[in-house]
Amino acid sequence: MNAITPAQLQDWLQQATDPAAPQALPVVLDVREPWELQTASVKPEGFELRAMPMRSVPARLLELDRHQPIACLCHHGARSAQVVQFLESQGFTQVVNIHGGIHAWSQERDPSVPVY
Repeated sequence: MNAITPAQLQDWLQQATDPAAPQALPVVLDVREPWELQTASVKPEGFELRAMPMRSVPARLLELDRHQPIACLCHHGARSAQVVQFLESQGFTQVVNIHGGIHAWSQERDPSVPVY
């Protein structure tokens, strides 16, 4: 499984963006629960932010494009790692886990994101 830290996200976004289709932004798939999103969320900058709680991913799989780069995000990185493994088992090839989750995001990218 591929993993990046929040500090490495910008480099990953640049590598993942298709120059032939720059309007098709990579996705940060936030797999946390709705109450967690209300507590702390990231700003979509250079990526599309999509919320899909982990338990809903199998039922909502058709909402995701197998060819679009996806970086999965949760609180600390464990749930998002499980989602990455699931997506890879379903044929997704451009999927990474954001190791450390939104907790690390607050420390490495945006201190305005609340820690919980």
